[in-house]
Amino acid sequence: MTLSSDRAGRPRLESAWGRKQGIRCRPWLVLAFFLLAVLLSCSTKRIEIPTYEGVDPRYELARRDTVGSIRSTFSIQFEKDGGTVKGDAALSLTPDSLELRVYSLGFLVAEVIANDTVTKSDPPLDRSRIELLTEGLRNSFFWWSIKDFEIREEGKVYRLWNSWRRLIINKRTLLPERQTIELEDGRELDISYGEPENMGGTWFPSRMRIVLSRYTANVTIKTLTVIPQ
Repeated sequence: MTLSSDRAGRPRLESAWGRKQGIRCRPWLVLAFFLLAVLLSCSTKRIEIPTYEGVDPRYELARRDTVGSIRSTFSIQFEKDGGTVKGDAALSLTPDSLELRVYSLGFLVAEVIANDTVTKSDPPLDRSRIELLTEGLRNSFFWWSIKDFEIREEGKVYRLWNSWRRLIINKRTLLPERQTIELEDGRELDISYGEPENMGGTWFPSRMRIVLSRYTANVTIKTLTVIPQ
């Protein structure tokens, strides 16, 4: 125990333990501020979607047309007449072929294979559901594959169309917003897109809604791999 005085000259008792505690508290205070600074500097930064205002959309379509195949996993929700069935899917896709496997609770419940010569499914599916899964998914993922089209600038979008396909592209992001495809029997596939995300370096809509007749498929993409030709 030692005797000291305050600024007014009044005597004050001070223990050695008290002096040590006063010395020790300062490093802990510095450490606390240091840890706070580290946490703030490591906070996740939002990745901004690139913008392409002023870029000719034909250039972007041609750039994407070099894609040879796509692999994706996604959750899928089927709707028909008010009923809903959910599952997870794995897709391997080229412009001319499709291999789709749908799982529920980890078990394979459906498989669809389609190419230029044959389309088959296990278990057998009706025509509308087959076309929803083949034509719908192929054109949803390869949205840039429209050919021999006309184009018109309209407000915040570009409208592209040919004799059987109509596509709306966001002018700022050059990503699709909606697409309509006329099938051979005159029925129309309606596809809407939303929530673009950066997936392995490729910006792509993470949500798609595909509608044909009474059927609807809601797709939420989990992974996407784009493989050049």
